[in-house]
Amino acid sequence: MTATVVLPAVLRQSAGGLGRIPVEAGSVAEALDQLGREWPLLERRLRDERGRIRQHVRLYLEGVDISDLAGMSTPLPEGSRLHIIPAVSGGSR
Repeated sequence: MTATVVLPAVLRQSAGGLGRIPVEAGSVAEALDQLGREWPLLERRLRDERGRIRQHVRLYLEGVDISDLAGMSTPLPEGSRLHIIPAVSGGSR
């Protein structure tokens, strides 16, 4: 199945400047595996040394957090969009 991974500006430099990356994957895990093979720097920003999604990264399939679905096993329907969102933190002055 062909899906599109959508990256925010802060992660694009780790993927050759791309904001949208087509993937041939049946699940979220397969999509991330493909990204990791093609973009090792992006892989390090998304997953830890054990292959788990880093604590500050959230994945949304068509606007729904994958943790509310089947997690990394969540199927990627044809034409779907998987958004990768790093957490933003900060405080007020």
